[in-house]
This record gives sequence, C-alpha cells and structure tokens, in this order.
Amino acid sequence: MALDQYREEEEEEGLSFLDHLEQLRWHLLRSVAAVLVFTIAAFLAKSIVFGQIILGPSKVDFFTYRMLCKISDALSIAPLCIESLPFTIQSRQMTGQFSMHMTSSVVVGLIAAFPYVFWEFWRFISPGLYAKERQAARGAVFFVSLLFFSGAAFGYYILAPLSINFLSNYQLDPSILNEFDITSYVSTLTMLVLASAIMFQLPVVVYFLSMSGLVTSAMLKAYRRHSIVVILILAAVITPPDVISQILIAMPILVLYEAGIQIAKRLEKKRAKRELEEMQ
Repeated sequence: MALDQYREEEEEEGLSFLDHLEQLRWHLLRSVAAVLVFTIAAFLAKSIVFGQIILGPSKVDFFTYRMLCKISDALSIAPLCIESLPFTIQSRQMTGQFSMHMTSSVVVGLIAAFPYVFWEFWRFISPGLYAKERQAARGAVFFVSLLFFSGAAFGYYILAPLSINFLSNYQLDPSILNEFDITSYVSTLTMLVLASAIMFQLPVVVYFLSMSGLVTSAMLKAYRRHSIVVILILAAVITPPDVISQILIAMPILVLYEAGIQIAKRLEKKRAKRELEEMQ
C-alpha cells in the first residue's frame, strides 16, 4: 500500500495510526476466539478427533489403504495392497497422552478455523488496496481456503498413509520392533498435513507477486529448472526418505507451479489490454 494512499484513506475515514492498531487488535481477538472455539470442540470430541482422524492412518481399514487394495485387485498388483502396519503407538511419558490431546486439539482448531482467520486478515488489509487491486483479488478468501484444505487433504489421505506405511515397515533387523511414541506419530502427521497445505498456496503467492509486478511469466519459465530442484529438495525435507513419497508431494507442487505461470501470463495480458485502452 502506497504511503500517500494510506494517508488519504486515514484522512477520509478519520482513522489514526492508533485506530488501525485497535482494528488489528479486534481482528486478532476474533481470530483467536474462533481458533479457541474449534479447539474446545476438538478437545471434547476426543473419540472422533483422535480415535478416527488422527489415528486413522495408523489402521489398515483407513480409506487410503482400502482404496489401494481395491486398485491392487483390479490391476492384479499384490504389493499395492497394505494389509498390515507392523508398529505400535506408545506413550512413554506420564503427561504424554494429555499433552498430545491438548496439542492435537489446537492443531485441529487452527486448521478448522483457517478460513475465518484468513477472512479476518483479509478484512484488515483489503481497505489499504486500490479499488482495482481489490477487484483483482476478489474471491481470495475462497481460493486460499480451497487450496489450503486441498493441500491438507492431500497430505492426510496420500502423503501421511504412504509415509506411515514406509516407516512402519522399515527395519534394520527383524529383532528391532517399531514402537513409536505418540508424540513422534502426531508430530509427523501434523508436519505432513500442514506442510502440504502451505505448499499448495503456491498459485496464490504467484498471483499476488505477479499482480504487484515482482515476477513475470517469463521469469517463472526461465527459473523452471531451478524451481524443480528446489521443490524436490523441499519434498525430501518434509517427507520420509522414501522416493515415492517425495515424488508424490513434488508432482502436485510442480503442477501448481505451471498453473502459476499461466496465472502470471493471464494477468500480464489483462494489464497490457488495460494499458492499451488507457492510451486510446
């Protein structure tokens, strides 16, 4: 937001710097309240949140495993069907289960309240945008939320089950049993889901950078090879040392990167058309 525009809006609306801070405070308070409401709901619904959602990928009757078995039967590829997960989940600390109950409830609260939190954030920054910028960014809350939940679903239903299956079946020696601590299990699941949800925001980031003129479609094309390397490195960091999991997270991100190029190209065409109309 330009400084002169900011001052003009302050003069028109009669808002001082402290008034803007007060507005920010209320946006933050409402966001925290929304997260708190969903956190309490998740905490009370322990059997659903923990028994069915969080521990879901640790059970062989999970949706993804059942679908893989159906695909295995259809294609006659036996290794695709996951019939056992040779590991147990334990709590080795006295406060372990209660701590994980609290932590997981907060994470679920953050994920569930994300659309509202982003809406509050958007309400605070949107008055500082020009009218044409607000028009161009119309629907931002919907698309950001859609990509966030799409990424979270991808991480939960694709990345997490395959990663858990790989890690549970990986053994240095048959005498070594896989007994995972509940903290390790929940943190791994959370990292995979949130990392996927955040990385799926790539088209939105490209859109706003392109709208501000910081990146162009030509620049994105020129650095395509570099981006592939970066994406593969990020995929290797957030996933277990399993090539299949790394490829699975890298593929949609590469597709989203290509979508970002098309978004930037479309914005450039609109900008060129608008400038041509202004010249005439």
